[in-house]
Amino acid sequence: MKSTAIILSCLLVVIAAGAQANRSTSPSVSAEQVAAIYPGIESLYIDLHKSPELAFQEKQTAAKLAERVKALGYEVTTGVGGTGIVAVMKNGPGPTVMMRTELDALPVLEKTGLPFASTVTTKNAAGETVPVMHACGHDLHMSAWYGTAELMAKNKQKWHGTLMMIGQPAEEVLQGAAAMLKDGLFTRFPKPDYALSLHDEATLPAGTIGYHPGFFRASADTVEVTIFGRGGHGAAPHDTVDPIVIASRFVLGLQTIVSRENNPMDPAVITVGSIHGGTQANIIPDQVKLQLTVRTFNPAARKRMLAAIEREAKGEAMAANAPKEPVVEIKAGTDAEFNDPKVTERMVATLRKALGPDKVVEMPAKMTSEDFSQYGLAGVPAILLHIGAVDPAKLAESKQSGKPLPAPHSPQWAPVFQPTVEAAIRAETAVLMDLLGG
Repeated sequence: MKSTAIILSCLLVVIAAGAQANRSTSPSVSAEQVAAIYPGIESLYIDLHKSPELAFQEKQTAAKLAERVKALGYEVTTGVGGTGIVAVMKNGPGPTVMMRTELDALPVLEKTGLPFASTVTTKNAAGETVPVMHACGHDLHMSAWYGTAELMAKNKQKWHGTLMMIGQPAEEVLQGAAAMLKDGLFTRFPKPDYALSLHDEATLPAGTIGYHPGFFRASADTVEVTIFGRGGHGAAPHDTVDPIVIASRFVLGLQTIVSRENNPMDPAVITVGSIHGGTQANIIPDQVKLQLTVRTFNPAARKRMLAAIEREAKGEAMAANAPKEPVVEIKAGTDAEFNDPKVTERMVATLRKALGPDKVVEMPAKMTSEDFSQYGLAGVPAILLHIGAVDPAKLAESKQSGKPLPAPHSPQWAPVFQPTVEAAIRAETAVLMDLLGG
């Protein structure tokens, strides 16, 4: 009896140790599995890069991804929110986790010099012919997304629950997430328990994951201001009310909103990106039009700055005795993106086990915007991670010389593809498997 008890005790210790080992091992896919599918991923990337499409025009892009994930066994729905796709794989009981990629490109003329550089031109929403380029890395995101979808399908024994892979249109114009939600993303399909997305990053070496708990990407609003004057001859300004002078004073006045009205502990940006008025040197025009972008993290600061912009415009017009008040149109973009701190902490631990501690670093918040924020506002703990996409040697050289490298939205932006996409796939699968009970 005594020997039997000893044997049972030993068995229990072995079982407990095995269970503990399983718990301490991060669910993930191997580098060998990623390498095995890499040729197909690279081929997809080149195809996507050569054939970019603008916001809400991503029909061919969506079709390519939908066809591929359907072949993997996902239940695929197309046309969600316009051109979005939803691919669902149910793998027994468990949580529901959403993985998002963006589909759209930018109206940018590519100057990367890549052998597969985009030469596409198309008409934008205003009917103007523009060049098109994946200048923000969405082609990289889609390639990693598909690789992740493939390996999640091939490793179903490592997770359980429901995986929702979505391809979102129109991120660049900050309208796609809202369009998909309005079209029933969280009602026609399972509402996820978690949402995840990954974005390329120009300040980190290729393959390094960047994270930031809390507010990570700023809200964005566009403000269009039309200032009215009384036109006339440039040689007789006393017979006019010059809207160019009013607009100039308005632009200068805007600078004090952030520096003197906003709490310096709340980051904020007001940028005048467009100003148009007049036709030639000796004519004072009737009006000037300006376009502004406004970025904040704090909703109260956002509201206060938008009100201050309108006040400044009207005040300068009144001071110049303008014939009528300016027209101020606020076009809401998206809210600040918030990374759930507890889920972020969990993901960081998972990623460090999967990729190594030196490959996961905290990074500062950014004033750029992302409509991924809308999923969090819809009640889903959402995590946006960044992944370095720059050659480490070039990044080190840039830091030493002070000469900046191309970044997203630049016509020269070209991520270092293979190490970036392979790390992205390993990171995405590790996080998904952990959240899906791996």
